[in-house]
Amino acid sequence: MPASRRAGGISKRCECRGTDGKRLGAACPQLSKRSHGKHRVSQELPEDADGHRRRFQRTGYTDAKDATRDLDRIRAILDLPGDDEDGQRRVGDLLAELQTTRGPIPEPTEVSRKLGVGVPLDGKTTVGDWLDHVMTNKATRTTTNRGYGSHIRVHLKPAIGHLRLDRLGVGHVEDMFAAIDDRNDVIRAENQARHEQVARCTRGKPGAPKTAERAQLAAERATLAEMPPFRRITGPATKQAIRRTLRMALNKAIAGQLITFNAAQHVELAAAARPKGLLWTDERVERWRETGVKPGPVMVWTPAQLGAFLDEAEGDRLYAFFHLIAHHGLRRGEGVGQGWDDFSAARKEIRVSAEIVVDGWTPIETAPKTDGSVGIVKVDAETVRVLLEHREQQHAERDAWNAQAAAEREQGNATADWADTGKMFTTEAGAWLHPDVVSKTFRRIADGAGLPPINLRDLRHGAAALVKAGGGDIHDAKVKLRHGTIQLTSDTYMELFEEYEDELTEKAAATVPRARRGDVEAPAE
Repeated sequence: MPASRRAGGISKRCECRGTDGKRLGAACPQLSKRSHGKHRVSQELPEDADGHRRRFQRTGYTDAKDATRDLDRIRAILDLPGDDEDGQRRVGDLLAELQTTRGPIPEPTEVSRKLGVGVPLDGKTTVGDWLDHVMTNKATRTTTNRGYGSHIRVHLKPAIGHLRLDRLGVGHVEDMFAAIDDRNDVIRAENQARHEQVARCTRGKPGAPKTAERAQLAAERATLAEMPPFRRITGPATKQAIRRTLRMALNKAIAGQLITFNAAQHVELAAAARPKGLLWTDERVERWRETGVKPGPVMVWTPAQLGAFLDEAEGDRLYAFFHLIAHHGLRRGEGVGQGWDDFSAARKEIRVSAEIVVDGWTPIETAPKTDGSVGIVKVDAETVRVLLEHREQQHAERDAWNAQAAAEREQGNATADWADTGKMFTTEAGAWLHPDVVSKTFRRIADGAGLPPINLRDLRHGAAALVKAGGGDIHDAKVKLRHGTIQLTSDTYMELFEEYEDELTEKAAATVPRARRGDVEAPAE
């Protein structure tokens, strides 16, 4: 109900009392005097959540103009929600709270702003409330939102979610990251202790009698079972991402004029170094076989190692998938989402325009990771041949599936025909291929080939290495991988390119024939 149709107004009262000790109220003969008594504002409010009627009343106004100003503000605030019952109840709650606290009546524009963004109108919005509101209205891609949501759920809300949004300071955010560092120290110590205990649980301790060895082994394993599991620390890159999430949310609060200061903007963190790609040289492979430790988080196969993998994969129905991403650097989701309509054998190119990613466990189709990722990728003649052969294989699978489905239906079984999704890589039934399927298939083939470990995404890094092996430079790698900036490519691959430079230099020197080279003794060390 509009404020104009609600009961309310301004009246005047005094504190004078009669001979019986009771207030005279409106019967006071002095009320007609301008300077006598106080003005009172009275206004009916929307019903509360339980349907109870309520009224705003405030007295003590010396000047009628002040009372009129507040009444006008109250009625303007009541008019803001229009016919929105939830909004009416919220402004009613706000005004009822102000009557209790005797807080100042806010400007209607301030209430309108808060009403529009859906936050509490009493100025007590917490950081957690605001983060929830931001995520409810976030329009970014699903996988990005999952990252934001993880930062909020695991780190931000437990540490600072209870604080009032307008009182969040730099110190609060610094304390949060200090607590993360303390937790990392505990995790490192626990992980190290577990590593040492795992080593004690190894069988075959020399010199120990069988019975004693079994008893000792059982005791060590019992101790291991009581220890905390291995956990990942929150590294510099993740801390930077947590700060970005908070900074984004606080910037939105500033844009909504809820706060004026972004505390996350002024917190200093250690820079997160981008992982460097390293080549699986013979020396590194030998060291890995001895210790079981990878030299770095991003490892890249040599062309010979990649060839061994593709030879092993050639009999698998997903061979064409691995060939494509290994040579041309598509991301896993881009490869799974690649459609036949975006492939031209005549022009030897594919157009990357969609990808299939997972939301939790559910595959969803979305636009590629960045605007720069959408574009044309030139492919070589051998890749064209592999893709055409794969299409013939897919057609054969379709025909076999449909024949079997028809036979099943004749026997009364409800079996659907092959699903024509238009994707290059599908299940045997034609449906979307789950991204995790290709990851598991990749690991199985790589293990079968006896190769040093890399992740499926490292095939994309390997495509950059092939650019260098083929005589290209860092700019050619940027184009191949569709990076937004040359700096991103350089930060990730310069060290890898320098390793290839050493290898190419040695190969170039070795091409010069020397008649006496075999007779020359190696210099003494």
